[in-house]
Amino acid sequence: MHSRTNLLLLLLITMSTNLFSSGGTIALQPQHLHGGSDCIPTERAALLAFKKAITGDPANRLASWSGHDCCQWTGISCSNKTSHVIKLHLGNPRPDDNFEAGCSYHNALSGEISHSLLLLKYLEHLDLSMNCMTGPHGHIPLFLGSMENLRYLNLSGIQFTGRLPPEFGNLSKLQYLDLGGLYGDTQISTKDISWLTNLHFLQYLSLRRVNLSGITEWPEKLSMVPSLRVLRLSSCSIDSSNQLLQHLSLTKLKKLDLSLNNLDESVASDWSWKVTSLKYLSIQGGLYGQFPEAIGNMTSLQVLDLSDNTNGNLMIPGNLKNLCSLKILDLSNNWIEGDITVFMEKLPRCAWDKLQDLRLRGNKFTVTLPNWIGQFTTLTILDLSDNNLTGKIPPELGNCKSLNTLDLSFNNIVGPLTTEVRHISGLITLQLSNNQLINGTVPTEIGAFGNLTCFDLSNNNFSGVITEEHFAGLVSLKRLDLAIFPDWLPEHLRSMPLFELNLSSNQFTGSIPGLPINISMLDMSNNSFSGTLPSDLEAPQLQRLLLYSNRIGGRIPESLCKLQYMDFLDLSFNLLVGGIPRCFGTEYLNFFLISNNRLTGNFPASLQHSTDLEFLDLSCNKFFGKLPSWIGNLKSLQFLQLRNNAFSGNIPANITYLSSLQYLDISGNNLSGVIPRYLSNMTGMIMKGYRPLYFNYDSYYTVPNDDMVLNTISYIEEILPITTKGQQLRYGNGLAYFVGIDLSGNSLTGEIPSDITSLDALINWNLSSNFLSGKIPDDIGGLESLESLDLSMNKLLGEIPSSLSNLTSLSYLNLSYNSLSGRIPTGHQLDTLNTDNPSSMYTGNSGLCGPPLQTVCSESGVLVHGYPRNNSVELEPMSFYLGLLLGFVVGLWMVCCALLFLKTWRIAYFLLFDTLCDRISVFAVLNWACLTRMESTE
Repeated sequence: MHSRTNLLLLLLITMSTNLFSSGGTIALQPQHLHGGSDCIPTERAALLAFKKAITGDPANRLASWSGHDCCQWTGISCSNKTSHVIKLHLGNPRPDDNFEAGCSYHNALSGEISHSLLLLKYLEHLDLSMNCMTGPHGHIPLFLGSMENLRYLNLSGIQFTGRLPPEFGNLSKLQYLDLGGLYGDTQISTKDISWLTNLHFLQYLSLRRVNLSGITEWPEKLSMVPSLRVLRLSSCSIDSSNQLLQHLSLTKLKKLDLSLNNLDESVASDWSWKVTSLKYLSIQGGLYGQFPEAIGNMTSLQVLDLSDNTNGNLMIPGNLKNLCSLKILDLSNNWIEGDITVFMEKLPRCAWDKLQDLRLRGNKFTVTLPNWIGQFTTLTILDLSDNNLTGKIPPELGNCKSLNTLDLSFNNIVGPLTTEVRHISGLITLQLSNNQLINGTVPTEIGAFGNLTCFDLSNNNFSGVITEEHFAGLVSLKRLDLAIFPDWLPEHLRSMPLFELNLSSNQFTGSIPGLPINISMLDMSNNSFSGTLPSDLEAPQLQRLLLYSNRIGGRIPESLCKLQYMDFLDLSFNLLVGGIPRCFGTEYLNFFLISNNRLTGNFPASLQHSTDLEFLDLSCNKFFGKLPSWIGNLKSLQFLQLRNNAFSGNIPANITYLSSLQYLDISGNNLSGVIPRYLSNMTGMIMKGYRPLYFNYDSYYTVPNDDMVLNTISYIEEILPITTKGQQLRYGNGLAYFVGIDLSGNSLTGEIPSDITSLDALINWNLSSNFLSGKIPDDIGGLESLESLDLSMNKLLGEIPSSLSNLTSLSYLNLSYNSLSGRIPTGHQLDTLNTDNPSSMYTGNSGLCGPPLQTVCSESGVLVHGYPRNNSVELEPMSFYLGLLLGFVVGLWMVCCALLFLKTWRIAYFLLFDTLCDRISVFAVLNWACLTRMESTE
């Protein structure tokens, strides 16, 4: 019996090894092994106790957990011999391995992982991944380390906190362990992984996003797990200071993922050659310096991912020619420079008949594709987008008949589509956008691409007319992009099987046509569509609708309320009137942009149900009334722009509850009261909590070239107008990093809250044209990211803080028309601002002195127009003359009164006066006689 058990265990290990070797992953789907009697009563009770601890099941995944036989319940599998529960598979279904929604995904279970699982003593497989279930205090439950029969444990995607429990070292039969976390604010950490050395049968280990920076001996410990086949350590804070990487020696390792760490070339070269059994290696976004030459010694490599390493002038190793088994090579987004032909010659010639996937997007390759590209006959994916390629598409490319994805977009390719390319009939994705120089007519043979699902010809110079013949055979087409294309709108649009359609930036006129019934994303922006929005769009699956910059008028129809999956709506820059329908505001809404229309009414109350809202732009309309207090409940809000409306009342105090907010613009309204305090709660504007306004669109590897979300984000970055540095700018990619507050043009009073200086990620700060008083906060120099500061036209007092000179990023400053006084600080950026007219930054502050003003400061005080100033009073010329006149009048009256009431003074005065008169008379007579004699003598 003992030998039979060992034989069975050996068979299981062998089967698992084959699974790992083939793909690097194990695909274990829930299946019912039970074929006998009902399940064990104690185990049924344990499962019901587990269910009781579940507080949320939005998809009713546990609806079947009520019958007598628990072996028939969803996610449960029992042994067909003993009836014991051996598998509990409740992992949240997700579309792919890179899916990062976690708790926000609509099928996620929530609650606490119950101790009742301990009663499932024969459980071998436990999968709770991608749910919102945690242990006490959000930690990984320690009792899981007592389930000694476990062979498979998957807790990935659960946002645990705390540490990795060393109790897992008791799971000596474990073969698969996944504790990988999600992107987010929390991260599991550990200072000891020596318990892993007890897991002698472990073949798969994922600790991605587990902080390993606190330990140095992890390479040595992992090398003591001899059966390890797959190791995923992405985003584990591994850095180059860990010189023990050279001790990582795993001779059976097939798949290694070290992406998103901080490795440099020297460290990588020390260890990489020791794992020559590798078939999969990823150092995506985690390598500093050059690509290690030692990679060329990994002759078993089939997949090599070195993408997103932009931290040096990277060179391709010359010994890549030894990688004869290579099937997938990804060097995207590395900014590699040089001739594309020279690079292609470095690829292993012995792998030309094996290479299936070549991704070189986001580099700086030049010249044209070599003619011998046609010898890569096994290529299925070729992505050369976003480079500097020139010349024509080589006709030999048509020999790559296995291609299903071809992306040459964002280059400088010239000439027409070659006949040979038209004959790659197996294409699923064809992207030729943004070359500008591809010209000629669109060949009708395109219509024969029956498998084509993604077709993008936007931003080129095609001519001629596109007809129905071009689309006759495109029965699988899901995404069509004809932006900036000849003015052609497909007829019978409604009958096309499209999911995504981009017809933006053309000159289409007339009413909005009928939409394809299955459409999920529609972009008809930057056209001349007129009329009103259809009363019924008849597109129930529509999620993203972009109609900005047209001439659409009328009211927003209530039919939009039927679009329950809408997450992106942009109707800005049109002629819409009326209010927002009360019914509008789905729970999935992320982006709502309706700026620059003629809309009226109060702040849309229906938006309080859109708790996932991230972007909200109501600017440049005629909205009025008070801002609602519930606005602080929109916790996901990152961008809020309400400028140039007629909102009144106070700024709600709980607007500071918006901890994710990175841009706030409520300028140009009628708001009054004080600026809310506790601005430091807005951690999205603090460097420690700040994350760029990017969103997860990690679908590139699972749906090749499906960059619809990327295009959407690019649109937002391009068209949103931002007022900064004294002018309105249309921000491009920089909007993703833009952090700002603009409260200008209101009637705000009171002092500037001192804690605003804690928002050290601020780039733009504008409080101009209000009635603010008090002093400029002394700690303003702590806003180290600040580039634009405008406090003009207020009633600010006191001196300009000297810390202002610490703002080394400052490029725009306006403190004019206040009541500031004292010496103007100098140094750093302050000496270089507004060189054409630097004094304009301070004009209207009569108490200021020093450069760049003409007023000179004294050492002890300030000289304003030559009159000294003490600590409290300034002597102006007008007050001096008034004092002089008053002294003269008082002195004159004192003399007159003395002569009137004092007789002795009066006698003495007149005696003196008579004597003086006599002397003057005698002097005059004598001098006159002398003068007369002199004239007669002459």
